[in-house]
Amino acid sequence: MDNAVATVANNAALAPNAAAAAPQRPGLVERWRALPARTQTMALAGIAALVAVLVLLAGNARDADWRVLFPNLSEKDGGQVIERLTQMNVPYRFSESGGMLMVPASRVHELRMKLSAAGLPTGGVGPGGLGSAGPGYELLDKSPFGQTQGQERMNVQRAIEGELTRTIQSLASVQSARVHLAIPNQNGFFREQQKPSASVVLNLHPGRTLERSQIAGIVHLVSSSVPEMNPKAVSVIDGSGALLSGAPAGEADAEGLDGTQLQYRRQIEAGHLRRILDLLEPVVGRDNVRASVTADIDFSQVMQTAEAYRPNQGADARIAIREQRSQESTQPGSATPAGVPGAMTNQPPVNATAPIAGASAPLQAAGASGTGGSMSREGATRYELDKTVTVTRAAVGQVKRLSAAVVVNHRSSTDSKGKPVSTPLTDKEIEQLTALVQQGIGFNSERGDQVKVINAPFRADPAPAADTTPLWQQPWLTDLLRSTAAPLALGLVGLAIVFALLRPAMKAMFAPPPPSPGAQVNEVVGGDLPLDPSAPPALEAPGANERLEAARRLAKENPAAVANIVRGWVNGEA
Repeated sequence: MDNAVATVANNAALAPNAAAAAPQRPGLVERWRALPARTQTMALAGIAALVAVLVLLAGNARDADWRVLFPNLSEKDGGQVIERLTQMNVPYRFSESGGMLMVPASRVHELRMKLSAAGLPTGGVGPGGLGSAGPGYELLDKSPFGQTQGQERMNVQRAIEGELTRTIQSLASVQSARVHLAIPNQNGFFREQQKPSASVVLNLHPGRTLERSQIAGIVHLVSSSVPEMNPKAVSVIDGSGALLSGAPAGEADAEGLDGTQLQYRRQIEAGHLRRILDLLEPVVGRDNVRASVTADIDFSQVMQTAEAYRPNQGADARIAIREQRSQESTQPGSATPAGVPGAMTNQPPVNATAPIAGASAPLQAAGASGTGGSMSREGATRYELDKTVTVTRAAVGQVKRLSAAVVVNHRSSTDSKGKPVSTPLTDKEIEQLTALVQQGIGFNSERGDQVKVINAPFRADPAPAADTTPLWQQPWLTDLLRSTAAPLALGLVGLAIVFALLRPAMKAMFAPPPPSPGAQVNEVVGGDLPLDPSAPPALEAPGANERLEAARRLAKENPAAVANIVRGWVNGEA
């Protein structure tokens, strides 16, 4: 214990002397200036390169998400947009298909507004798209001198097409459109004049469709914009080439049903199918029934007119007749006037002296003698008849016949061992399901409806085949490598710069200074030796090792004694 106390005291006494003897360490500026010129140049170049790498990493992290700026750009519009992006120092890239221009996602809306304010894109047909609207009536503002009548007519047609395209593109569901007009030249012969026609190509926004009324509106818009154009002469197709316009509602096409009739038929079939499923699914289970309904719809328009004749009503009802009689007779004697010509023979006839009985009295000529004459009798009988006119017009879209086919799965259950068991339905259960389906769809045997319900086991879908694509060919891994290749490459470049250029300079600046020639380190080995700063320190490492080994042997041989010594140290005993 005395030796330990003396050692601590001697070290405390030597500390001021050692601090006074140690040289003062220079600052960072002095250390930098002390470096060789080559090391300083490499360090500066490494710092500049590292800053550049960090800036690229930050920019890549910010612009990692690229989005489409304008899809389906034409070559002319694409060149103008790229030129404007280059002037604004905006990075851009093309998609794999090459038809879409992509910019950083954080600047998509900003660039769209700026380019729209600059009038870009101006329009045109791009690959896979219909482009923007062409010139309208502004095409007629400047007419060149010496323009022919054919050129003027063509410019007017182009102007009408451009205005129609702009109007159609204003619809919410239409992304782009093209209008083609076929306006024939008119001549002086009315019978030989041809009617104009039009074709409209629509490119709709993804996920949107046009209703029947909207298509009819487009057809009437185009037909009303061109004189003497019939709405039936306007054809509307979509981007895939499917015909959207058809015969007007209520008129059947020459080849079959029009779009409205087909849609009505699908609605009838879907309604009956929904009724069948709503009835059977609670009974047999949602996934245990499959059904199909076919409806035969009568779209013919029939108008029938009928006339009915009935005899007169009453006690003496007779069949309707029409009778006409004529009778003439001549009595013997002279029927010519007689007597002396003169004023007496020209006198008017005198009044009859006897009543005429019907038409049987003979007609006597004035001034005629009673010895002769002629008689004429006519009669007509006509009975009015009752007439009933009935006009019948059959309703359009009546169901002529319904056919329903239903397949029901076997009943599934588990046996005593817990295994699934499939049991077919009984004939009585199938009859009950058939009657239920017939009542659900309004079965009518007089019109020839048919309902067939069968029971068959459903096959489970086979398990999907395992993906045998190697890991390095997986799409997600390829996308991950593409997205992280640039950051990893920049990170490796940064590490190479740090270890190759910056590390030597940092190692030289922060290295400990070499000891001065007059510096000495004194160590107290024992408390009995005098401390002499000028004398070299005495090191007794081997003796210390021997004492440590002796203490270990003592602890192994006599643990009780070692325990007593430690207890005494803890209690503070000398």
